[in-house]
Amino acid sequence: MSASAETLSTDAAAVAAALDADAAATVARLNSAFAAGRTRPVAWRKAQLRALRRLLVEQEAVFAAALWADLGKNATEAHTTEIGFTLNEIDHTLRHLDRWLRPRRVPVPLALQPARARTVREPLGTVLIISPWNYPLQLALSPLVGALAAGNTAVVKPSELAPATSAALAEWLPRALDPRAVAVVEGGVPQTTALLEQRFDHVFYTGNGTVGRIVMTAAARHLTPVTLELGGKSPVVVEPGADLAAAARRIVWGKFMNAGQTCVAPDYVLAVGDTGPALEPHLTAAIREMYGTDPAASPDYGRVINERHFDRLAGLLGEGRLVTGGDRDRATRYLAPTVLADVDPDAPVMREEIFGPILPIVRVPDLDAAIAFITARDKPLALYAFTGSARSKARLLAETSSGALNFGVPTAHLAVPGLPFGGVGGSGTGGYHGRHSLDTFSHTKAVLDKPLRADTLRLAYPPFTAGKSRLLRRLL
Repeated sequence: MSASAETLSTDAAAVAAALDADAAATVARLNSAFAAGRTRPVAWRKAQLRALRRLLVEQEAVFAAALWADLGKNATEAHTTEIGFTLNEIDHTLRHLDRWLRPRRVPVPLALQPARARTVREPLGTVLIISPWNYPLQLALSPLVGALAAGNTAVVKPSELAPATSAALAEWLPRALDPRAVAVVEGGVPQTTALLEQRFDHVFYTGNGTVGRIVMTAAARHLTPVTLELGGKSPVVVEPGADLAAAARRIVWGKFMNAGQTCVAPDYVLAVGDTGPALEPHLTAAIREMYGTDPAASPDYGRVINERHFDRLAGLLGEGRLVTGGDRDRATRYLAPTVLADVDPDAPVMREEIFGPILPIVRVPDLDAAIAFITARDKPLALYAFTGSARSKARLLAETSSGALNFGVPTAHLAVPGLPFGGVGGSGTGGYHGRHSLDTFSHTKAVLDKPLRADTLRLAYPPFTAGKSRLLRRLL
């Protein structure tokens, strides 16, 4: 090894050691706060949630500007999908937290009477939240709402690919929340790697399956439970008889918000029978209605996050027949809302999650073929269907598996706080939102209280006589 290479190697090792030390110190500080009981009082939890709410309201302009800088996200879209979304999550949690935290009585079998049994929720400890770049505010703070409500301390690791939002979170969260219980760690792969070397009580990761496997592998070293919110190719089934104009508007809305960079965005359309050609002009009209004749000039249409993702998406164009869109400008990271028809099921655009503003249409002869197409692939994060047939709905419910199933609208299930959000199989493990967040970030402890008086357990003590055995077999 040359002297310069050896120096570089030594410098890299020193940097890694420093990052590990910083991560260890951060986790140790939060562990100390948790061990001291700082986060356990319900009053503390509610105070943190209210403080987070005030921060989002008072600094909405700051966060909206950061989202615009990172993603070209319109302020109204930033409010509805990120800031307002998180406010609703906080409000729902505050409204129901006392009820969710109440111990729950459970019946005790006759053989164990007299006794009382109940379940109680207890916080896990210190959790790590690793958030992605596509909804960099919502997907950092929405899990944090659940972590705080459950009484945990938390490290938030924002995505380095959304640097403006990451910087805003790093600046404002420590001002609003208890710095002894909540920390923000900025940076890229080295910082995340250093955090994953630490022992957490839960790791919550939102992102892609490749990194999800790395996260799960790192967590396994400490037997740390994980929640993985991953992606997947979410299909849209459109059957004959559906209102195609209305369906097109909703598909376009769900697909092209945030320039298609949404984990639950419709990834492709399975057009049953002759619905494909009939749907195409409605999709074109809906795009024009929402973003005008030149989406590049629309203040409501976002941009691809960076050049690397832009190049990946541009490489997926050219498949099938271009219905509309296809315009692009690498300098501004603009890729027009694009619809492709007559796409080969084995084309590259159908092999990976698109995560951008390209919508392929694949024609299938009937619902049997649509279901076979879906079940032959990884389980999607969401499945959408536009159909007027109750039988078709029942079949899709019974014969497919997905993180969520929506009829008549894409993506909107995220806005229902009583529904869990999560995947299945390759699209993720675990879920959250509302009460389900409390389930994720809590341990449900079993508690049994049996008095020592009237020791009815003597029946189960050896030696076992014939009479004891007969009676035990009746009771158990």
